[in-house]
Amino acid sequence: MPPLVDAVFFWSDLFGTAVFAFSGVLVAGRLRMDGFGVIVLAAVTAIGGGTIRDLIIGAEQVFWVADAVYLWVILVTALLGQYIARLPRRLPWYLLPLADAFGLALFTIIGTEKALSHGTSEMVAVVMGVMTGVAGGMIRDMLAREVPMVLQREIYATASILGGILYTGALALDLPPLLATLAGMLGTFALRTAAIRWHLSLPAFSLTR
Repeated sequence: MPPLVDAVFFWSDLFGTAVFAFSGVLVAGRLRMDGFGVIVLAAVTAIGGGTIRDLIIGAEQVFWVADAVYLWVILVTALLGQYIARLPRRLPWYLLPLADAFGLALFTIIGTEKALSHGTSEMVAVVMGVMTGVAGGMIRDMLAREVPMVLQREIYATASILGGILYTGALALDLPPLLATLAGMLGTFALRTAAIRWHLSLPAFSLTR
């Protein structure tokens, strides 16, 4: 991709990292954790999925080991996030979910593309994209002793799956990478925001009648 597009992706990736880290801060605050606990939850939420992905696909270096700027973003977010979360004037309720939806869309495509670049099949790449987008939140929820959101009725992982399929499908049709990226991101973002707006959810599995 052109250098300008690469730069946009890099800064968007850092933004997504900060958003995911802030969601970890909020969970830590709800559980009244100390400062170390805040940083831990922020870190696992932001980079947990990408770390697992890189280990599975055999990347030469885990992404945040290769570039420590991700750790600095998490640390700054954890410190500032504790102040922002205490502000008497709250941010609009929809701001964080929309930012999170953007982060999910971006992380899904980044994870899928990185897996493809390491020679995986399209199906495995989609799985790696979903893992990049949702695994950090799952680890966060488990540390908080909660059922992970993606294992409940919330349309979250489903949106990530859609984005990965659209991205790999577009590449299989020989569409330009930029167009494939936009298709994948828009698919994830649109489905996730629609679920937020209209309270859409998947049917629950139950053994009771």
